Amino acid sequence: MDRLSEPRPSGPRSGGAIHVATLAPGADLPGFRTAARRLIAAGIAPDAVVWQTERLSLFGAEAAPADAPPLALPRAVTDLIPMVVPHRDPERYGLLYALLWRVTRGERALMEVASDPLVHRLHRMRKAIGRDLHKMHAFLRFRRVPGADERYVAWFEPDNHILEAAAPFFVDRFRNLRWSILTPEASAHWDGTLRFGPPGRREDVPEGDGFEAGWRDYYESTFNPARLNLDAMRAEMPRKYWRNMPETAAIPALVRAAGARAQAMIERAPTMPEKRDPVRAVERMAQDEPDSLEALNAIIARSEPLVPGATQAVLGEGPIGARIAFVGEQPGDQEDRQGRPFVGPAGQLLSRALEEAGIERSEAYLTNAVKHFKFTLRGKRRIHEKPTAGEVSHYRWWLDRELDFVAPKLVVALGATAVLALTGKQIPITRARGPAEFGRPYGGFITVHPSYLLRLPDEAAKEAAYRTFVDDLRRAQDLAA
Repeated sequence: MDRLSEPRPSGPRSGGAIHVATLAPGADLPGFRTAARRLIAAGIAPDAVVWQTERLSLFGAEAAPADAPPLALPRAVTDLIPMVVPHRDPERYGLLYALLWRVTRGERALMEVASDPLVHRLHRMRKAIGRDLHKMHAFLRFRRVPGADERYVAWFEPDNHILEAAAPFFVDRFRNLRWSILTPEASAHWDGTLRFGPPGRREDVPEGDGFEAGWRDYYESTFNPARLNLDAMRAEMPRKYWRNMPETAAIPALVRAAGARAQAMIERAPTMPEKRDPVRAVERMAQDEPDSLEALNAIIARSEPLVPGATQAVLGEGPIGARIAFVGEQPGDQEDRQGRPFVGPAGQLLSRALEEAGIERSEAYLTNAVKHFKFTLRGKRRIHEKPTAGEVSHYRWWLDRELDFVAPKLVVALGATAVLALTGKQIPITRARGPAEFGRPYGGFITVHPSYLLRLPDEAAKEAAYRTFVDDLRRAQDLAA
């Protein structure tokens, strides 16, 4: 289907032709990408484009131009587009094209300007899609279709056009089953191959199956009456989804009995297990702790990554007793492949800066707050993904023990993630840059991560930031001495 039509040069817009981009109903991500590339290549401004999801006869049409090459966009933009296209707002395509127009004409850092009205509105739309996806993942319930073959069907009414975006989640979770998801505007079917079809009807879904009684029993057994909060329950699980969820039938009775059950819990005196000796348990934990950096590294190397995908744990590198220890965020692609810290582009930049600052890399200790590479696969490329606060906390015990064994005089935190791991707090680098207290026997110093320098788009700004980074390393060297 030809998705982009160029009308004859007439219409209500000022001074030129109106270009009509026609996309398929729903979330037409491929159609939007194709149309946007052609429009950008032709130099057509956002106010000269009409976006529609069905062909109109208001304007005439000419043949569409040849396919245009892909756009080179910042990652923040490429991540945003698939999360806004499913929104139900009819202006979504026009807003996204306005963003692309500005980014491709010099505003490369536009997504970082949260106060910009366009960016603010697109962020709100992305959050709405995220909430809608979460509700579909959490509140959709399959029911078995009566008959000889084992097949399951679910009904769901999303607020936006999210079926295609949500379906892969259910493929991963129920890969060995045959199932269908019906919605008022489309349907998804899985039997080893994922297919999408026309709208479904609620009447095509069974009212219940034999599994639901067991599921209700499980829900009732895990219900905690002492934490009952009806407002929070309704906010997290809106009533519009209750009809599709078997466990909601038990909620009224559970709410009525919550007060008495909570009082009974209070009246039951807690007791310690008879066979547990707390003193011996603590002694056993102390005995199990590693007694050397080598033993600690063996534990880290054996541990599975918290987020699957990493090839191996990347251990710290450097001598015990090093005067300075550098803590980064997490291994990158090259670090994961080679099993050594700071060997990729950011690590090479760090080595150059250390040399200029008069610090021998071989005499320093280098490690990361997170020991495994976390990434998003984009084609064949593994793109670095920032660890969450929970993931940083998971690895924090290892980092603390590691620095205890190394016993440096000064620890340099490279970037916000390292600061979070060393302090347990989210602290902006621009505010805390310089000497710091980490509440440890060693001194502290905060500076940027070298990968930050690589991301700066302007060469002059990059050089100035690099010189400041080298100055930071010289100050750290003086403090350690």
